[in-house]
Amino acid sequence: MSLLAVEGVVAGYGEIRVLWGVDLSVEAGEIVALIGSNGAGKSTLLRTISGLVPASDGRIAFADADITARPPDEIVAAGIIHVPEGRRLFAGMNVRENLLMGAYHRRDGTAAIRRDLDVVFGMFPRLYERRLQDASTLSGGEQQMCAIARGLMAAPRLLMIDELSLGLAPRIVEELGEALAKINATGLSILLVEQDVLTALDLSHRAFVMVSGRVTLSGPSKSLADNPFIREAYLGVSSAAGVAS
Repeated sequence: MSLLAVEGVVAGYGEIRVLWGVDLSVEAGEIVALIGSNGAGKSTLLRTISGLVPASDGRIAFADADITARPPDEIVAAGIIHVPEGRRLFAGMNVRENLLMGAYHRRDGTAAIRRDLDVVFGMFPRLYERRLQDASTLSGGEQQMCAIARGLMAAPRLLMIDELSLGLAPRIVEELGEALAKINATGLSILLVEQDVLTALDLSHRAFVMVSGRVTLSGPSKSLADNPFIREAYLGVSSAAGVAS
């Protein structure tokens, strides 16, 4: 059984349907990328998995339990943590306080939370250096580090990250990618939504392509990187150019 299984999910906002029978899965210890153009429904799918947008049809299962109709707090407690697009840090609170907010639901004791705080500071040394700085005054890359670290403080089984690279310099994106690889090496599963297709396919084991609220293609990331549709639609390489080369 998959750690996360999304089966035929339909969802939207009021009468506006965004997702049309979406199927997607994430295995334990895997990085899965969800790619597609802006407006394809990627963020809505993450919000539906998180319980922020109700599914009107279909099923979402996590660790063999049906979570389709569960409220967001129960989904967080089950081990799914959503790092939203735009980071959504708490302004007026310093970095350390933001990180501890990620652990608000934990019941495993202060010692365990302090241990994990040391772990994320070791993973992101710049956050330790800025631990007493207002999180809203960090650079864009540091804010993304803080958002990911806050998610890790929740002790998740699945970390969902919406638009890792948005507005960031390539050097920072590379640094964040290296951090995700280290996080995944600990056994944590990651579902990554990303418009930068090359980055997404490079970081992930498998990928799903979403077009107009539907998954139209999926497979191993290395294979998709060579797929003619992916190369033409997202990388700007025409099939003719590929043949000519």
